Amino acid sequence: MTRKISTKLYLSIVATGLMAFCGVLIETAMNVTFPTLMKQFNVDTATIQWLTTGYLLVVSIIIPISGILKRRFTTMQLFITASTFFIVGLLICTITNQFDVLLVGRIIQGLGTGIALPLMFNIILEQAPFEKIGLLMGIGTLVTAIAPALGPSYGGLLIGINWHLIFGILLAVMVLALILGLFSITQVSKPEKVHLDFPSWIAIAIFFGGAILGLNNIESSLSVAGIYGLVGIIGLIWFIIRSTRISQPIVRLNVFKNASFDFHIISFVIFQIMNVGAAFVLPNYLQIVAHTSSLTAGLMLLPGAALGAVLAPISGTIYDRHGARRPITIALIFQALGVVFLMLEAMSGSSITQLIGYVLMMVGTGFGMSTIITNGLAQLPSEKSVDGNAVFNTLQQFAGAMGTAVVSLVVALAQTKTDYVHTTAVGAQHAFILLVILEVINIICIYTGLHFGKSREKSASD
Repeated sequence: MTRKISTKLYLSIVATGLMAFCGVLIETAMNVTFPTLMKQFNVDTATIQWLTTGYLLVVSIIIPISGILKRRFTTMQLFITASTFFIVGLLICTITNQFDVLLVGRIIQGLGTGIALPLMFNIILEQAPFEKIGLLMGIGTLVTAIAPALGPSYGGLLIGINWHLIFGILLAVMVLALILGLFSITQVSKPEKVHLDFPSWIAIAIFFGGAILGLNNIESSLSVAGIYGLVGIIGLIWFIIRSTRISQPIVRLNVFKNASFDFHIISFVIFQIMNVGAAFVLPNYLQIVAHTSSLTAGLMLLPGAALGAVLAPISGTIYDRHGARRPITIALIFQALGVVFLMLEAMSGSSITQLIGYVLMMVGTGFGMSTIITNGLAQLPSEKSVDGNAVFNTLQQFAGAMGTAVVSLVVALAQTKTDYVHTTAVGAQHAFILLVILEVINIICIYTGLHFGKSREKSASD
């Protein structure tokens, strides 16, 4: 098949991208609704947290089987299924006033998001011209990169009006995405009769269930977190052993035999932890230390998020023309400058300095995230790109949960009730010190991956 850019290809990317955007947006938008929902439903923090934890669990369990789903069903079938789940889930949450029904709606949304997140990138990898993959992956990353930072502002703006609107507005967006997808999505490969190994899937569910619940309990109880963590490790070991003994594993783990791909994965996970970690610390810092409102704190994240998102396609174009090293170097320089600036200025109590540091970090994200995904997948044979994409999307969710849990614990350990403002600033500084350490590890990992991997220049000459 000759790959070429078409209007339908662009529209199919937009349709699946809107669905992925809504899935990521609602994840962070829910966090600012918790105080209001706790009062309305008369539940505690641990209970209300399940609106996010349950959603993340379902997403993390569905994404790993995206490779099987991609080979077994047509793209249109997957798109319609994901849209149906998401729309039904949003509709339930828009009209309900009962906590248990709201939770069911969130879980149904998780089913849709789990199918939708890998779908956009699979379409790009399968249908886009090779010389345009970097640009289109950048556009795809733009769609999802801005959503986590936009979520708190979106939720904070609507919670004062009516929290049901958070779901209702996205319901209208999803209907638009469904119409676009029905018109534009095309099938270029023939589905195969691929077997889904249920024991492996159960093992994945145990791993991610234990891991996410363990991370969520670190701050409240280390012993409980340890038990969940042990259960998660058992699930992971079971999954690895099972996958090496069957002919059709859920994810072909031999993708990890490629050292360059592995280093790209580690770098991507660190990028995600740093992004989510900064996005968690700054709204709290701005409200507690800089004394801004919750809405203002959320809105102050928008310039950085918007700039990072806009730069993603530009990074993709540079990648298409010059390879991965140039955009990744730019990314690491800006991210390092940003996180070091945040660390040095954490005790100042200034909202402006924190805004500057976050903008610098997001410039790094704009240049780095899509390039790392694209170049990481380029290290694999084309027949393994679906498995590689599933790994990236799965670890993106896991890294997000891990980043939030670890950074919140670091901040909480420093806070004291007697001097809450000052100790929150100290906790933020400690969190940024951790992110600086991660940045050093990230630099080592990605340049090692680039050194041992194949670049676009090498591929072109082979």
